[in-house]
Amino acid sequence: MSGNDSANTGNTADAVGTTAAETEGSPSAKSSVFQRLYTGTGAFDIVGHRRRWFVAFALLILVCVGSLGIKGFNLGIEFEGGTQIQMPAQGEAGPIDEDAAKDVVSDATGVSASEAQVVGVGDAAAIQVRLSSLDSGQVVDAKRALFDEFRPLAANGQPSGSVISDSAVSASWGGEISKQALIALAVFLVLVTVFLIIYFEKWMAVAAIITLAHDIVVTAGVYSVVGFEVTPATVIGLLTILGFSLYDTVVVFDKVKENTRGLLNLTRRTYAEAANLALNQTLMRSINTSVIALLPVLGLMVIGYLLLGTGTLQDLALVQLTGMLAGVVSSVLLATPLLVTFKMREPKYREQAERVAERRAERTRAARAEGAGEGVNPDDDFDPGDDTQLETELRKEKAVAAAASVPARTPKARDRSRGGDQRPRRSGTPTGKSTPTGKGTPSGKSTPSGKGTPTGKRKRS
Repeated sequence: MSGNDSANTGNTADAVGTTAAETEGSPSAKSSVFQRLYTGTGAFDIVGHRRRWFVAFALLILVCVGSLGIKGFNLGIEFEGGTQIQMPAQGEAGPIDEDAAKDVVSDATGVSASEAQVVGVGDAAAIQVRLSSLDSGQVVDAKRALFDEFRPLAANGQPSGSVISDSAVSASWGGEISKQALIALAVFLVLVTVFLIIYFEKWMAVAAIITLAHDIVVTAGVYSVVGFEVTPATVIGLLTILGFSLYDTVVVFDKVKENTRGLLNLTRRTYAEAANLALNQTLMRSINTSVIALLPVLGLMVIGYLLLGTGTLQDLALVQLTGMLAGVVSSVLLATPLLVTFKMREPKYREQAERVAERRAERTRAARAEGAGEGVNPDDDFDPGDDTQLETELRKEKAVAAAASVPARTPKARDRSRGGDQRPRRSGTPTGKSTPTGKGTPSGKSTPSGKGTPTGKRKRS
């Protein structure tokens, strides 16, 4: 990053930081901060501290990528293939323990079961035991051992071996799901990029795609670090969070676009300050939208876990919860700071920031000369979204620029504009006028015929 960019960043942080410090120093600092958060008047200098966010996100990405490379995913049976045996969780002697069922299947087949879990609650509760692919003889041995050991009850309350079921899943099915998901992701990214470039601009599209890639990597990394099982429902949920993350980013960028209209011709705010204001103006909306969106996801996860046990609903809710949280944080702390960083690399925005700094320095000197304090910055009242205010401000900027470009006039030039090089006037007849023959001068004396007038010019006879 260039030195001008760093200087502009410092100026922005100082301007916003001063306002925040004055707010915190007031008696009602706490209420004022929350009020400014609600009204979106720039209470938080998010863009000014963008280097901190970049370091934090870089460390998070590093951890996630490292876990993906070293630990990998805990793939479900749909991706690795295998056999699943299921039976009711209620036996003749009472509830059946899933760990005990896992040991019985492992002893009967000679194959270590990978997982045993209870799904559902009440009479609908069932035990699922998953292990690698078994042949038909091993499946029969496992089902017979489970019935002999636990005698699971059928719907009529009597023990029955028919309630023990098995299913085999091929690994190729999970591979096909993954392939289709990658194709859908690629098409989505291409269409989104084209839309952002057309509706916004190049750098907004780049920042949005980087933020979207961050959300995908972080969500996948969380699954790898924690060890959540990856199922087809997980892949579907991952695709659904992309729209939510991008939606939040587009809303913020739309406000940035509105706040930066005609910015290069103005000297009220820099691009970083206008973007930070837009971020504050949409911050409360982002928080409200996220909370409302997360509530049903939490409800879905609770219902899926408590009522239905570990299954499709829980997998779907888990990936949505993780991805939506990552998307909300990145849309606020990563997308707009990235956009500002890209923009401030362009010379025209750096030059505009320098003009803003010069204007503020002149205002400060004028205020000190008049003995006035800093007070409230009148630039805070400017709304670039108001067409009337924007047109008025552009006219002012053009007038100031035109006045500054006109060179100062010398005294000699002023004299020429008043009528040329003139000599001192004498008393008598006004300059350039002649006196008729026989008539007196303004003083009452006559002028002989043939004599010149006081200006030295000969009068007409």
